[in-house]
Amino acid sequence: MKKKSHSPSQSETLFSSQEEVARLKDAPLSVRMRPQELKDYVGQRHILGEGKLLTRAIESDRMSSVILYGPPGCGKTTLARCISHKTKSYFESINAVSSNVDDLRRIIVASQQRKITTNRKTILFIDEIHRFNKAQQDVLMPDLEEGYLILIGATVFNPFFSLISPLISRSLVFELKSLEARDIMMILQRALDDKEKGLGGLNIKIEQNALEFLSEICDGDARRALNALEIGCRTTPTSSSGEICFTLFVAQESIQKKQVVYDRDGDAHYDTASAFIKSMRGSDPDAALYWMAKMIYAGEDPRFIARRICICAAEDVGLADPQALVLANAALGVSEFIGLPEARIPLAQAAVYVACAPKSNAAYLGIDKALDDVRNNKMQEVPVHLKDASYPGAKQLGHQKDYKYAHDYEGHYVKQDYLSVKATYYEPTDIGYEKKIKERMKERKK
Repeated sequence: MKKKSHSPSQSETLFSSQEEVARLKDAPLSVRMRPQELKDYVGQRHILGEGKLLTRAIESDRMSSVILYGPPGCGKTTLARCISHKTKSYFESINAVSSNVDDLRRIIVASQQRKITTNRKTILFIDEIHRFNKAQQDVLMPDLEEGYLILIGATVFNPFFSLISPLISRSLVFELKSLEARDIMMILQRALDDKEKGLGGLNIKIEQNALEFLSEICDGDARRALNALEIGCRTTPTSSSGEICFTLFVAQESIQKKQVVYDRDGDAHYDTASAFIKSMRGSDPDAALYWMAKMIYAGEDPRFIARRICICAAEDVGLADPQALVLANAALGVSEFIGLPEARIPLAQAAVYVACAPKSNAAYLGIDKALDDVRNNKMQEVPVHLKDASYPGAKQLGHQKDYKYAHDYEGHYVKQDYLSVKATYYEPTDIGYEKKIKERMKERKK
């Protein structure tokens, strides 16, 4: 016998609505203003909109498991709730930090029973899903296969680094972007106008430049912007006319120091370090200073930053300016000795020097060519005249016979073979100090 699909009755809907209002009464503004309908969702136009894959999947009610990743406050949780509302699915929400395998098994059993008795799907939203270990992720796999529940996972970190491959292969992965300033402005204005869930019931006189400031300074994080707006409005005394004046000064006081998405074991850490090195390599001191500032602000070990500068000085500047590595090494020593915040000064000095220095990777390419030869070709034997002759009997073996001591010759140079098979690994450029090296080598070949 075919089971009938269950849809909530009017009384059930009213009851759940009243519960929701009561639950949200004391919740932060960012939670109260969370939209329930997709049409009210703000931002993420690159994945939501006419013809977009996620929109088509939602509207056709053909949702598979989804992983949403992006920075804080970009709408991951809100999107999950909107999807649940649109598909009329039962919504179950947990946080991976405070949940365990027993919690997952309880939810899975309930979702199976719900599917059998009411034919209603369950959406399991797991916030910070990257916190689940492999065993916890494995628990989800059989029921995702059977279709008893739909997983929506949210994370601020790249899931390809933090989630198991089987889970990734069974999920659609969408990257959410930081909200644009115009999106934040729209969200703030909604909160000011909404009398039921927002701040519309208060007599607020707000300066436009205060809203613009919050929209820009929150770094695309709607949660930060809304919470700053609420704390500013709730804590500002009313004027003699009964108004709450939300000025630029109040906005600046209300917004706290921004949080940087930067996990030392995650992709944000490596992406920022990569941008830092590429900026120095590309001779852009301003970009190099910005990425270094982000690392310092996020609490990065100054020795890690200094090591990146040393690597770039050796790899990318090379012999075009030999002083770059000397200065980078000095910055490493000084940063270890004095620590932050003062270490930022020698680090900045070294980073700017390396960025502005002439560039040559000839030495770097040279050692890689030599290593490739050693790995893939027949190993060369040391020529007899170059072999060690410091031990008894070495001369009887002919070691160092016919060896020419360079300092005995004019210019401290004499032509002789140092490899048994001729090879060229180091090819100096015409840039910086390396041009002089090239001229000297050319002269010696004559």
